[in-house]
Amino acid sequence: MTASSSLRSAFALSLDDWVDWTVTNGENRFRAQQIVDWLYAKRAKSWDEMTNLSLPLREKLISSFSIQRPPLVRIEGSADTTRKYLLRLVDHRLVETVKIPASVHFDGAQSDRVTLCVSSQVGCAYGCKFCASGLAGFTRNLEPEEIVGQAMAVEEESGESIRNVVFMGMGEPLANLTRVTKAIEILNAPWGLGIGARHMTLSTSGLAPQIEKLAEIPIQIRLAVSLHGATDEVRDQIMPVNQMYPLARLFEALAIWRSKKAQKITFEYILIEGVNDSLEQAAILARRAKSLDAKVNLIPYNTVEGLLWKRPSERQQDAFLRVLTRAGASATLRREKGHDIAAACGQLRLREETAEGTIRPADVKIHRSEKGD
Repeated sequence: MTASSSLRSAFALSLDDWVDWTVTNGENRFRAQQIVDWLYAKRAKSWDEMTNLSLPLREKLISSFSIQRPPLVRIEGSADTTRKYLLRLVDHRLVETVKIPASVHFDGAQSDRVTLCVSSQVGCAYGCKFCASGLAGFTRNLEPEEIVGQAMAVEEESGESIRNVVFMGMGEPLANLTRVTKAIEILNAPWGLGIGARHMTLSTSGLAPQIEKLAEIPIQIRLAVSLHGATDEVRDQIMPVNQMYPLARLFEALAIWRSKKAQKITFEYILIEGVNDSLEQAAILARRAKSLDAKVNLIPYNTVEGLLWKRPSERQQDAFLRVLTRAGASATLRREKGHDIAAACGQLRLREETAEGTIRPADVKIHRSEKGD
């Protein structure tokens, strides 16, 4: 017995949703816990595997829900053990996710947990000037099951348990807030993937009203802000969203977030030569970070084919960092992992979408780079 991909995904439902469904369909509510146990703990590939469910119940499930995950169609392996995965969705759109080694976390800190960088949209509408994701424009939001499916697919392929998740892949998570929140619930829940709330970080380009809405959600996830400019004049050149929510409005929202959450905010700051890497910007950035007790994560620009930006010299990177630390701001400089496989979000998807006929849905190709960072 098989389920059609046109059916509703079983991975879109929370435990409460399953309780409602089982009761509505004349089943005992304890069946809901059995179903989610098969889906997440046992990773069942078909409804027929769920042998402690009655045949009539399985038939109802088969006629109502798909148990299909997004298939992996390409894997690129970096010399530093970073892995970038390309997944095909039910409408044949492509989405990326990146598995980061346990020794490095997104903010440069050491971590003993594998981190997964997940996507929340196909493409992006916000057009950050350094990013590949927005080059082809926005296509659609990802559904909760497509976000959760990224983690499940990588866990099952790699055999490693994902214990950190960062919403830093393709798309603006806060522009898909309802679906992302549902995905976070499933990723966090003990009946789901059981990833601790403090081990999930959402990154935003700075959608101030949505930051305030997210602050009301009780799950204690972390927040990272793609700042990339310490003044409106500089940030306007890099982040079009700054025209809608300039720094004064953004920092109002961040102050509200900070008042409701225990974790520090992280400012992501991509260093771009001649644009935002001046020591004057560093001094202003230090004051802004200290005003919220935020941490600054400096990332030298990651080359994107088709864009003309350049990364500053390592000497300039170090000088920028020194200004921050001497001013008393918490800051790290991360010379990123995965540079040898073009791990900037959106790059793998763009290559495959412009190379017609190179991939069929059943294909999985593993490419391992021999170069280091």
